[in-house]
Amino acid sequence: MADNKQNAEVKVSEVHKKIRAAFEAFDYESNNTVDVREIGTIIYSLGCFPSRADLHDFIAEVEEDHSGYIHLDKFLPAMAKVLLDHKFPPIPEDILLQAFEVLDKEKKGYLELEELTKYMTMEGEPFTQEEMDEMLTALADREKNVIYYRDLLSQLTIDTGM
Repeated sequence: MADNKQNAEVKVSEVHKKIRAAFEAFDYESNNTVDVREIGTIIYSLGCFPSRADLHDFIAEVEEDHSGYIHLDKFLPAMAKVLLDHKFPPIPEDILLQAFEVLDKEKKGYLELEELTKYMTMEGEPFTQEEMDEMLTALADREKNVIYYRDLLSQLTIDTGM
């Protein structure tokens, strides 16, 4: 029984360490606060993928009086609970591949940037143009104006073994 309690404490400690590291990467003034606009990126970097509505609710829970800033003291326990409860899990690699294959009607193994942008900004939970530009800058083959989606799967999925 003592071992289980100790193992749980070690896991919580490791989770807190990961959260602190992710948070501190965006704490540009080293004052234990981050701009609320950075929270989505921090959460994604921790392997969680909330919907926009879930992200909005999470921010409402941890933001300091609608100040536009989030303090580590409020973020840490809320984010630890999210991670330990496995909320907002990533999409499994096989499901992501199936989604790309549905979009790739001709089975070419890639999607043209214009086509992908249309899907991502007009369907489902749409990306903003800024989000698309960031993603395409990081992931696209600019010479051919395509995204080879099989090559991206490992970049778009996260090993959930914590």
